[in-house]
Amino acid sequence: MSAMMQPQIILLKEGTDTSQGKAQLVSNINACTAVADVVRTTLGPRGMDKLIHDDKGSVTISNDGATIMKLLDIVHPAAKILVDIAKSQDSEVGDGTTTVVLLAGEFLKEAKPFIEDGVHPQNLIRSYRIASNLALEKVKELAVSIEGKSLEEKKSLLAKCAATTLSSKLIGGEKEFFASMVVDAVIAIGHEDRLNMIGIKKVPGGNMRDSFLVNGVAFKKTFSYAGFEQQPKKFLNPKILLLNIELELKSEKENAEIRLSDPSQYQSIVDAEWNIIYDKLDKCVQSGAKVVLSRLAIGDLGTQYFADRDIFCAGRVTEEDLHRVAAATGGTVQTSVNNVIDEVLGTCELFEERQVGNERFNIFSGCPSGLTATIVLRGGADQFIEEAERSLHDAIMIVRRAMKNSTVVAGGGAIDMEISRYLRQHARTIAGKSQLFINSYAKALEVIPRQLCDNAGFDATDVLNKLRQKHALQSGEGANYGVDINTGGIADSFANFVWEPAVVKINAINAATEAACLILSVDETVKNPKSESAQGEAAASAMGGRGRGGAGFRGRGRGMRRR
Repeated sequence: MSAMMQPQIILLKEGTDTSQGKAQLVSNINACTAVADVVRTTLGPRGMDKLIHDDKGSVTISNDGATIMKLLDIVHPAAKILVDIAKSQDSEVGDGTTTVVLLAGEFLKEAKPFIEDGVHPQNLIRSYRIASNLALEKVKELAVSIEGKSLEEKKSLLAKCAATTLSSKLIGGEKEFFASMVVDAVIAIGHEDRLNMIGIKKVPGGNMRDSFLVNGVAFKKTFSYAGFEQQPKKFLNPKILLLNIELELKSEKENAEIRLSDPSQYQSIVDAEWNIIYDKLDKCVQSGAKVVLSRLAIGDLGTQYFADRDIFCAGRVTEEDLHRVAAATGGTVQTSVNNVIDEVLGTCELFEERQVGNERFNIFSGCPSGLTATIVLRGGADQFIEEAERSLHDAIMIVRRAMKNSTVVAGGGAIDMEISRYLRQHARTIAGKSQLFINSYAKALEVIPRQLCDNAGFDATDVLNKLRQKHALQSGEGANYGVDINTGGIADSFANFVWEPAVVKINAINAATEAACLILSVDETVKNPKSESAQGEAAASAMGGRGRGGAGFRGRGRGMRRR
C-alpha cells in the first residue's frame, strides 16, 4: 500500500521524450540499416547512381557514398553517425565511402538478433573489437608492397589502383585514360601535400576523351577590357609578375573637398590621378615582366598600355589560381609595384592562350618548380562533369595514399572473403558466446562480395559459395579470388589488377567497427522538448511575422501570400 502512495518524481521537463532499453537500441539499428540500404546499390563497377534533388532545386547525380550521405538530410541522431564515418573516410582516404557505410550497417544487422535475444551489448562490443583487430592484422599480412620499383613500374601499378577506383564511377568506361592522367598529375606535384595544387577545370562540350592534363597551371580567360585582343597571346620563357593591387584609374571619393585659389591648379589635381596610375604601369613594364596577373581589376587604361608594349595582362584572377601560378613559376605575389626585383618574378617555358570548347584558357606549361598540375575536364552535361570531378578527386586521393603507404590488397571482395574465412576459423578456437559474435562479424564482411554480385545482376548465393570453397583451400592459393564482374563467376583479383591500397580497407574496417560499437553502446535517447518548440516558434515567426502580423492582416502590408 505504501508503495502505491509514493508520489511520482518528475525529473525531466514536461514533454521530454525518453526512450530506452532494448526497443531503443533496435530502433537505432533499424535506422542505420535503412541508411545503409540507400547507398547499398551504388557499390562496385556495376553500381547504380542516385539522383538527389534538394530544396534549392539543384540536382546532383552521384555514385560517391560520401556525396550521397552529405546530401541526404538525415535527422535521426544515430543514423548521423554513418554520415560522419563516410565523411571521415572521404577526407582520410578518399575512396571506400560506400564500403564503410555498408559494413557498419551490416555489423549492426548481424548484432540485432543477439540484442533481441537479450545479449548484453557490451559482450557484442568486446567481441567486435577483438574481431576488428584480428581483421586488421590479417589485412596487413596479406598486403603486397609496391615499394622499390622503378618509376615506370610504379606508374603502371598506381594506374591500376586508380582504375579500380574509377571502375565504379560514371566515367568507368574511360578508366584507363583517366587513370594515367591522375597518376601523372599526382607524380607532377610530388610530395606536396596540398590537394589544391591539382586544379580541376570544367568545360562543358566535347566528349570525355577531349579532357587533357596540363603540367602547370591553366585557368579560364578572365574579364577583359578593350585592348585585350591586341596583346600577344603566346610567349616563350616569359617573366611573370603576380600582383594583388588594382591597376585602374581611381577617381576621388565624391565627398572629397579640395579648395583651389587658382583655377589653373585644377588641372594639376586631375593630372596627379593620371600620373599615379601611369607610374604604377611604368614600373610593371620596367620590371621586364611579359605576363602580368592581378587578383584585382586591371582597367581599360592598363590593358591598352600593356598591349602597346607587347605585354599580356589578366585581372581578377581567382586567389586559388594566383597561388597555384606562384607555386608553379616560383614567383611571389606582390602588393606593391615599387621595387619589383627579379627574384619575385616567376617564369615558365611556355605561356599561351588556347581555345577549349567555347572557353579560352590561359595555360602556363613547363614550370620550373613543377609542383602543380591542372586537369581540364570535358563532357556533355554539367551534372556529368560534376560527377567526373568527384570521381577524379577519389582517384587522386587513392593514388596519393598508395604512393605514401605503398601496400595494396586484392579488391573485388577478395580481401573481405579472406578475412571472413580467417575469422570463422579463429572463432572455433574460442569458447563461450564470443564465438557466435565473431562468427557474425565474419558473416557481415561477406556483404561486400554479395552486394557486388547483386548490383551486377548475378546470383549472389552461387558466387559466394564458389568463393567460400576457393578461399577454404588449404594451400592458400584462393586467397586473392574475388567476384569477376565481367563473367559472373570468380577470378583472381590480383592477377586481373583489381587492386586497392591497404589503407582503404584498414580505415574502412576501423571506422565501421567504431560506428557499430558506438551505436550498440547507446541505450537511451532523451529528446529535449525546449529546443523543438523553440525551433517551431522560430519557424512560425519567420512565416507569419512578415509585414504586419502575417495571416491576421492578409492583403495589407506584406502578409502571407494567398495560396
